[in-house]
Amino acid sequence: MKLRELAHARAGDKGNVSNIAVFAYEPGDYAFLLEHVTAARVKAHFADIVDGEVTRYELPGIGALNFVMQEALGGGVTRSLSLDAHGKSLSSSLLDLDVPDRQSERR
Repeated sequence: MKLRELAHARAGDKGNVSNIAVFAYEPGDYAFLLEHVTAARVKAHFADIVDGEVTRYELPGIGALNFVMQEALGGGVTRSLSLDAHGKSLSSSLLDLDVPDRQSERR
């Protein structure tokens, strides 16, 4: 299943850094996100564009994870020739991440 079935995301960017916050729709899915949406998986998902470190911050009070991705924007919005490859579009891409079928874990 896709991450978008369990969560939504917001993103921002500054310079050559992008951050993406992933929010569980249901509080009961937060532990599932902790297990399956790791910094390593996010780094692998963006292997073609993120050259730096990916750090995950956990925000259990709001059921969210925040990923800060260094060297993620081809030098930054004003230095990159990439079309629409900046923070906002990366959140949509992250929601396309494959995660195990949540329904099978609930059985």
